[in-house]
Amino acid sequence: MDLITTATTAKEATRRADVAVLPVGSFEQHGDHLPLLTDTIVACAIAKAAAAAYDLMLLPPVTISCSQEHTGWPGSVSIRSSTLARIVTDVAESLRSSGVDRLVVVNGHGGNYVLSNVVQEANVGGRRMALYPRREDWETARRQAELDSSGHDDMHAGEIETSLLLHLCPELVHDSHRAADHRAERPDLLVVGMRGYTDTGVIGAPSLATASKGKAVLDSLTASFASTLAVLRDPAQH
Repeated sequence: MDLITTATTAKEATRRADVAVLPVGSFEQHGDHLPLLTDTIVACAIAKAAAAAYDLMLLPPVTISCSQEHTGWPGSVSIRSSTLARIVTDVAESLRSSGVDRLVVVNGHGGNYVLSNVVQEANVGGRRMALYPRREDWETARRQAELDSSGHDDMHAGEIETSLLLHLCPELVHDSHRAADHRAERPDLLVVGMRGYTDTGVIGAPSLATASKGKAVLDSLTASFASTLAVLRDPAQH
């Protein structure tokens, strides 16, 4: 997996990018069939593809974030939302000091709710930060990849995440995904966490996953990134 940037100072000086891309993942359980690093792998893949397609500065990932809903599963690690907010804010401030005025945060973990607030606050004085993918970008990717499940039903370690990893790093996906489907409504997720709704850590349909679907999802997200970039760069866009 060549997902972390190895760019040099000379390369970035030549690129002179006006936008940087920061992948934010997590280190949390994804059932028995996917690695703890799944969200980080996904965020890095999206960020790398977007940076390459639009000639942007690619940053290394934030690999531990807000995974408190997965507390109790072996290996899952979290930081406070205030810590994540500070990291992203500090990164943006540091970038500006080196001449990169805009940042796109590529979020691979749905539990990082605080990132929405960070982005809103960053844009009070002008367009400086965006959060990607948006809900509509994920929905478009599901539709274009012809996924069988919905975003609501396929919440965690399901069809879309397993498909992406089958495309990106199939050696990390265990065959147990073929019999790991589990569906659950979760109205009180913030109170009881994932343990309240699944014994395996899965809420979704990983049995439906294929590598071709994963490729189509990544291709769609790479294309949809253009609209986020346009809004961030051009005040006339909305």
